[in-house]
Amino acid sequence: MKTLLRYLLALVVAAYVLRQARKPGKLVGRFLVRAMNEGHSRMTDWGLAHVAIPNHVTILDVGCGGGRTVEKLAAIAVGGRVCGVDYAEGSVVASHNQNAKLIQAGRVAIQRASVSQLPFAENKFDLVTAVETQYYWPDLIGDMREILRVLKPGGKLIVIAETYKGGKYDWLKWPVMWLLRSSHLGVDDHRKLFSAAGYTNIEIFEERRKGWFCGIGSKP
Repeated sequence: MKTLLRYLLALVVAAYVLRQARKPGKLVGRFLVRAMNEGHSRMTDWGLAHVAIPNHVTILDVGCGGGRTVEKLAAIAVGGRVCGVDYAEGSVVASHNQNAKLIQAGRVAIQRASVSQLPFAENKFDLVTAVETQYYWPDLIGDMREILRVLKPGGKLIVIAETYKGGKYDWLKWPVMWLLRSSHLGVDDHRKLFSAAGYTNIEIFEERRKGWFCGIGSKP
């Protein structure tokens, strides 16, 4: 009986942690987003190196999580402005805390919003970033098109991830992503997705040694 209870408790805890990973809350979720800030930092740097980011640009980070990517972008585009959105309340709080000084200076803005309905006008951003978040989106093509709407003509979307079909550690991560009801796309799938959503000048990069993926597409 005790063994069964321990097993059930482990399942409950695992389910809770997985749910927090997908949509962090204010309490437990804040610890997860801190870990994500650190764990995704080098991969984010690698991905961002594939796009030119001028000094005075307007950038949106979709699924801003703990806010580390927003901070990195603000350090690059020192004369621009960076907005971050996330649908999880815990992530928004964490991102606010991570970027408090930049928000006070008027260089960064963070708000709660869904990628499916971005609270911005058309043709607003020069660059949109999405780091370790795309596979959670509820309507991949529709959400990619919503990002296309807020991009300026010639603006770019860059998707960066370490979980994708065919990646180095896919055999280990995919069971977890399946439990999270996440999409599972390979390199060719991403290329087709960018194209189907209306993007052009599509580029795909892989860092096979690390299991990292980067996809870039432009608004015509």
